[in-house]
Amino acid sequence: MDTIDAIKQRRSVKIYNAGHEMPQDDLDQLLSLVKLSPTAFNQQNYRFVLVRDPELRKQIREAAGGQAQVTDASLLIVICADLKAWEKDPVRYWDNTPKEVQEYIVPAIDNYYRGRERVQRDEAMRTAGIAAQTIMLAAKAMGYDSCPMDGFDFDRVGELVHLPEDHTVCMFVVVGKAVEPAMPRPSQLPLDEIVVIDRF
Repeated sequence: MDTIDAIKQRRSVKIYNAGHEMPQDDLDQLLSLVKLSPTAFNQQNYRFVLVRDPELRKQIREAAGGQAQVTDASLLIVICADLKAWEKDPVRYWDNTPKEVQEYIVPAIDNYYRGRERVQRDEAMRTAGIAAQTIMLAAKAMGYDSCPMDGFDFDRVGELVHLPEDHTVCMFVVVGKAVEPAMPRPSQLPLDEIVVIDRF
């Protein structure tokens, strides 16, 4: 399936075949593709918690108001971000570049994030959103369905997955095989309402 078709056909599916297991080759391909998602300064601050333990998934479902897709989808991915990735040996993000590039970019990373907690958190959310969309489009192209999720107790989920102190939980994405199609696509706003040329 090409990218345009994947965009058109991707829907937020809620009802999944609970007995379906994703083959390891498909999982490997999906994770390899999501690693290609862009991140600021190439810091790769996304962290993907694949929740496989059935008991843990039940506990997370409780923290998500009982939403069935948490336990029934083939994959539950808790998308997190390392808020301090920018200061954890950042030269490694630029290993394959000339030394003069590293000497310019590494201090720029520090200057951009140090002491700016709001910027660090905003960056985490941007990263998570981009990664989530990559997962969903790749999954659709591979013959799977998906659903992005919030609607859960972020603090409780952080406790359940033993989230490190310098990380944040951003969102979930579930991936699997639909049992029922998504509801018909709701209304889409006209372009002239959502597109602004130059200024509001």
